[in-house]
Amino acid sequence: AEKHAGVSCVTASMDDIQFEEAARVGQIISIKAKVNRAFKTSMEVGITVTVQDILTNVEKMVSVAYATYVAKPVGDEKIELEPVKVLSKEDQLEHTLAIERRKIRLGYEQVFQNLMQESNREGKYCDTFEEGDAVSADLTHVQSIELVLPPHANHHGNTFGGQIMAWMETVASISASRLCRSYPILKSVNMFKFWGPSVVGDRLVFNAIVNNTFQNSVEVGVRVEAYNCEDWIKGRARHINSAFLIFIAVNDKGEQLTFPRIKP
Repeated sequence: AEKHAGVSCVTASMDDIQFEEAARVGQIISIKAKVNRAFKTSMEVGITVTVQDILTNVEKMVSVAYATYVAKPVGDEKIELEPVKVLSKEDQLEHTLAIERRKIRLGYEQVFQNLMQESNREGKYCDTFEEGDAVSADLTHVQSIELVLPPHANHHGNTFGGQIMAWMETVASISASRLCRSYPILKSVNMFKFWGPSVVGDRLVFNAIVNNTFQNSVEVGVRVEAYNCEDWIKGRARHINSAFLIFIAVNDKGEQLTFPRIKP
């Protein structure tokens, strides 16, 4: 992203990430990234991750993700990006799909916001619930606090988006494990949005809770809030990230486990 912009860039959002294969200790991971399209002041970067087993030499796809970056200007000046040069048929396809992914992402966010507003105003989308043998969602609530140190940040002092995602996955995994009593496997990350930056010295508070279960999968919602020293004393939080993580769990035979029902 910085090669294309010629200046520093910050992550604005990540489209939904699907994990097709798990990477394990001793395997070789290859990561390829390129700018697919520039949108005046933002750009889409396509990221492909593959894993290679050194014993069998078999290479498998782990994930394909699309990140949106914005240029970090000096002062208040806005930076307009140059168009991406399309060199191959594959580049042309990604260039065309990038605008469609952007439309879907923006439309999806608007639909989601409308649903939340209607739900808060009229109490809609609250299903009637029968207790039965359901597990209370409160039992899945997990909170974690991390201090942003220099190794967690880039040369501007802003926390790496990947570091935040790693912390989010950890707290979400613990939340999901309280339902399945096993080690959950992350299958996708949905609606990963950067609402604001965090910097070295900030305290980041991660809150995770199971929103719902779907037979063999579970959705965990994670909210991240940042505090500097003054904010911490006054209890004034900055909401910087939210995401929904989907997990499955398997037994020793590789068979998917069934999650219990959740009581909101």
